[in-house]
Amino acid sequence: MSADTAAIPRPPARTASTPVLTGAEAVVRSLDLLGVTDVFGLPGGAIMPVYDPLMDDESVRHILVRHEQGAGHAAEGYAAASGRVGVAIATSGPGATNLVTAIADAYMDSVPIVCITGQVFSTLMGTDAFQEADIVGITMPITKHSFLVKRAEDIPGAIAAAFEIAATGRPGPVLVDITKDAQQAEAPFVWPPKIDLPGYRPVTKAHGKQIQAAAQLIAEARKPVLYVGGGVIRAQASDELRTLAEATGAPVVTTLMARGAFPDSHAQHLGMPGMHGTVPAVLALQESDLIVALGARFDDRVTGKASLFAPHAKVVHVDIDPAEISKIRTADVPIVGDLKDVLVDLDAAYRVAAAETTADITEWWSFLDGLRDEFPLGYSQPTDGLMSPQYVIQRIGELTGPEGIYAAGVGQHQMWAAQFIKYERPNAWLNSGGAGTMGYSVPAAMGAKVAEPDRVVWAIDGDGCFQMTNQELATCAINNIPIKVAIINNSSLGMVRQWQTLFYDGRHSNTDLNTGHGTVRIPDFVKLAEAYGCLALRVEKEEDVDAAIKTALETNDRPVVIDFVVSADAMVWPMVPQGVSNSYVQYARDHSPAFAEQED
Repeated sequence: MSADTAAIPRPPARTASTPVLTGAEAVVRSLDLLGVTDVFGLPGGAIMPVYDPLMDDESVRHILVRHEQGAGHAAEGYAAASGRVGVAIATSGPGATNLVTAIADAYMDSVPIVCITGQVFSTLMGTDAFQEADIVGITMPITKHSFLVKRAEDIPGAIAAAFEIAATGRPGPVLVDITKDAQQAEAPFVWPPKIDLPGYRPVTKAHGKQIQAAAQLIAEARKPVLYVGGGVIRAQASDELRTLAEATGAPVVTTLMARGAFPDSHAQHLGMPGMHGTVPAVLALQESDLIVALGARFDDRVTGKASLFAPHAKVVHVDIDPAEISKIRTADVPIVGDLKDVLVDLDAAYRVAAAETTADITEWWSFLDGLRDEFPLGYSQPTDGLMSPQYVIQRIGELTGPEGIYAAGVGQHQMWAAQFIKYERPNAWLNSGGAGTMGYSVPAAMGAKVAEPDRVVWAIDGDGCFQMTNQELATCAINNIPIKVAIINNSSLGMVRQWQTLFYDGRHSNTDLNTGHGTVRIPDFVKLAEAYGCLALRVEKEEDVDAAIKTALETNDRPVVIDFVVSADAMVWPMVPQGVSNSYVQYARDHSPAFAEQED
């Protein structure tokens, strides 16, 4: 008798009323009953039992990725584009650890995904067995919860609980690690399973008195601002946000994670705040007397030096996660609850409060409109004869339109895509905000296209990011996932290079990638994309940009990759240096040269 066979417990007696399944069959059946239609994964020894029944399942489409990190980011893109839970599957050891970056990314950005991993036999755990890794321990700090399942009968409950945890409260990643003997053993399959989550009780309904207090502050504020974070998108509360914003007349700023939560075209929208935010958005927060934070967390990229941030503002902080409230900025009115419900209640309470007293915010708007006129978002033309990356990205957005989905990598191109594409709806903008993960774009776009096959999906990537996960182009080509990829190729690690230019005396240490400039291109992205079965184009002149984008939009039988060769000297402006105040005087003094350059 082999060790593997000896590790399998005797199956329970079969009954007519309750089917008896292997643990592996229970995994697949659970996914079916939870309504899962697509999963991303890569098989290996410890998860192989699950892949056998998965092959015969007609409800779940499995997409074979080329790297487990790609599976994780694809699950993220799937979830972020659709609002449904994304699923990734990997084997034990390196297969599971390759998911860690995507899991951490999903945790930072509150993306609901479930990762199912195989584990070595329970009898071998702790012996440094082949491809053994304590993935539960590794991921504990970066998941909402991590399950270790050692018995077949526990699998349905663990899978169901994982989906419940991932999708409720503050969304996030959940890991289910299943030993190989649990996958091979048999047990009665009971559905729906009893889910017992002691201590997990997300608060969804806010306290009425807190709602009334917040409404009163809004009605009395002379310089209010609605500070909108990605929680509004995760809560699917964009319509409710617009209703409240229009009722109050207050200016709205949308963070990097919230682009599209409030239409860019709306007169009350001031743009994105933060390190690379618009001047009106940054200073609206800094000069306000009331900040209404909605699903936002006062992270360092928005606040600058937190102790100097918005010194005269009271704070109403609404979040589903009580741990975020007063973590960085003390809230005068803390509200824990689901934003979709809170915004409805807050709107109703505001209308009552405003009937008795409403502050005049005309002077506030006059100040902000003056900033909009004085500091429009713009960019300077390169002087080296190469294309402006901002122009390329702007044209992608204009020719594709607001119904498209745009998944960005991390770096300069990410900021330009956030700035120069107009977002009119939620779930159109996907990016790695909290973790800042290079390599996110291509697999996230792949996942988004699987979730929303009728939408145009762009991966806007940098030449550095693209080289981390471009192998998923093979996955796209083989599985008929026709994403469009725009490589903003400045032949360098652009954001690092920008910081080196500004803060390290122009000493560009190890940031030249040799991918786009000169006669030698390593790699040649056109040849690489063609090898992966894609339509590949290279654009080096602005007059050719539109034609290339239109070709991509007209091509839907395979992925399209466009290598846009752009200037390495282009900068992301505005820019508030890390760790300084966002105050008006400092901001204007530090950044007026950049705007003067734009105006010239």
